[in-house]
Amino acid sequence: MSVLDTLLDRTVLPGYSKLGYRLRSRRWPGNDPARDALRGKTVMVTGARSGLGKATASGLAGLGATVRLVVRDAGKAADAVADLRGEVPDARFVVDECDISDLDAVRRYAGQLTEPIHALIHNAGVMPPKRTESPQGHELTLATHVLGPLLLTELLKPLLTNGRVIFVASGGMYTQQLPTDDPEYRHGTYRGATAYARSKRIQVALTPLLATDLAPTFVATMHPGWSTTPGLTTSLPLFTKLTRPLLRTPTEGADTTVWLAATTHPLPTGRFWHDRDIRPTHYLNRTRESAADRRKIWAYCRTAAGIQPEAG
Repeated sequence: MSVLDTLLDRTVLPGYSKLGYRLRSRRWPGNDPARDALRGKTVMVTGARSGLGKATASGLAGLGATVRLVVRDAGKAADAVADLRGEVPDARFVVDECDISDLDAVRRYAGQLTEPIHALIHNAGVMPPKRTESPQGHELTLATHVLGPLLLTELLKPLLTNGRVIFVASGGMYTQQLPTDDPEYRHGTYRGATAYARSKRIQVALTPLLATDLAPTFVATMHPGWSTTPGLTTSLPLFTKLTRPLLRTPTEGADTTVWLAATTHPLPTGRFWHDRDIRPTHYLNRTRESAADRRKIWAYCRTAAGIQPEAG
């Protein structure tokens, strides 16, 4: 990582904005995946109807992949699919209906799949204004960003041999500690943005453990910077208004996800990425957790997701 890259990262505003992307991307042309890097492979993108998920689907299809678009409501995905087919006319898109926050729905969905999966992209996201629970009674951001993805990944293990699992996190997680004693956000004043960031902190903390569990499958977490998406506009309208001139396009925000899914360069598993480089998982001493904390939240989330305890 260059001095300029490090400075962009630590100062946040330029690094997460379109400025950071455009400065860093000047170094990437020789690092781009081959144009047919995913030819003959199937990838799965959750939350693929709009924003980063839709841009990710387009980028993966452009590299030759068959893309399974996992959405809560298949009926509302028609316009997105039409757009994607306009962008990548020769690509194959499959629309799958599954609410990732609903563990029963995840089990039903996973039970229908039989073909090998090259990459599983956990992109689905929510930021409810008040504390909301999933059908199984779990806090909604935890269910959507952690429990559902963990369960889906576990159930798809046989199809993911030597594949890739990528979580789309958020730089907002840098402000949060691992909520070891209150993962369901039952205590204190609930704030949607805080719940979102806490669940993203959990994603990042669990990535090394999941990488060990899934080896040799590659596991990564990334954050896309600040991108223009319908979710951001709806959930944080003031932030969107103030930062609009600096926001990345969805394609720019999705770049690292697409690159991680498609590159043939050997990459270390279990790491946290932004703009095609490994980033620190903490900048503040107060947010650091112990290995015991990570194991505790790992055990809680696996149990809450209904995953069988590890042998031994």
